[in-house]
Amino acid sequence: MKLLLDTHALVWWWNDDPRLPDAARWAIADPAATVLVSAASAWEIATKQRLGKWPEVDRVVLEFETLVRRSRFSPLSISLAHALAAGSLAGQHRDPFDRLLIAQSRLEEAAIVSVDPVFAGYGVPVVWSAA
Repeated sequence: MKLLLDTHALVWWWNDDPRLPDAARWAIADPAATVLVSAASAWEIATKQRLGKWPEVDRVVLEFETLVRRSRFSPLSISLAHALAAGSLAGQHRDPFDRLLIAQSRLEEAAIVSVDPVFAGYGVPVVWSAA
């Protein structure tokens, strides 16, 4: 299975946060899974940390690339196709990070690991959702 981690799922994984449910943990830890980490998540984490909106990610910002490598996750760059697909998405959802992850999920044929119900509304497969 190919998984794309939503930003909060990624941070919760690295911080061993109890808000990440067992089903998501098992999917991420599955040795058969390919786990993708979008450059959009690095951008989102750094932006929110800089603005003081997410102070608990200080270590994550400093060690992001090392954490990706140690976790054996696959970095996912933002391609022109990803950007065009994100910009072309219908709907009123304004979060540019989510829109990019939706586009990447579709184009990379990866399920998103997220608690956010917005992803299912865009027809992408979701491993875990509050909805």
